[in-house]
Amino acid sequence: MDRMIYLAMSGAKATLERQDVLSNNLANASTNGFRAEMESFRAVPVQGSGASTRAFALETSVGYSSQAGPLQTTGAPLDVAMQGNAWLAVQSLDGTEAYTRAGQLQVNGQGQLVTMAGLPVLGSGGPITLPASAKVEIAPNGIITTQVGNAKSQQAGRLKLVTPQGPFERGTDGLFRTADSSPLDADPAAKLQSGALEGSNVNPVETMVAMISAARQFEQQMKLLQNADQQDQTASKLLSTT
Repeated sequence: MDRMIYLAMSGAKATLERQDVLSNNLANASTNGFRAEMESFRAVPVQGSGASTRAFALETSVGYSSQAGPLQTTGAPLDVAMQGNAWLAVQSLDGTEAYTRAGQLQVNGQGQLVTMAGLPVLGSGGPITLPASAKVEIAPNGIITTQVGNAKSQQAGRLKLVTPQGPFERGTDGLFRTADSSPLDADPAAKLQSGALEGSNVNPVETMVAMISAARQFEQQMKLLQNADQQDQTASKLLSTT
């Protein structure tokens, strides 16, 4: 009896956690550069004397989908879409280097090139500062050229683009980092497309179907708990009459 309770209880909890992941993916279906989080169930044996035959069902993240999102042409000079497996380096709130595929950039009041979240975009020498009222062009290799009025164009820096050898790890801030949080070297072969943005790689229809399936699975787990309770009550009545 308790085996059924273990499975149903932990299965219902894991299904709720899956719903949280799916809901977060769906909420970011229109977020530029978002990578859908993937999830999977796994069985974990309960440790302890007399519990070797009991197991918990747990929900675990197996990473993120590396599939590229749809490309949207905007024509804005500060919009960039990374090509292939290239990632843009930014400075996170804690001062460490992190990576993103969200390429909707802007210039803040101090002249720094930042993301829409206000995070400084990194170049080879750190955060990039642009001249005031300058016309900006970003080349496919990340080189930034500025022109103020009729003056001669000048190179203002180069976006730091990296190409990881393996998958990143997603942080709680939504940014991606290496497993040991160490910064990667810039990849001179990495390319981007200026005047375009990469959309989210979340498929809303598939995500909605998965959410409906998870909801039905949760209902089945709750029915199992109810059945276990009813069977326990029935067994208690039979034992009390003997």
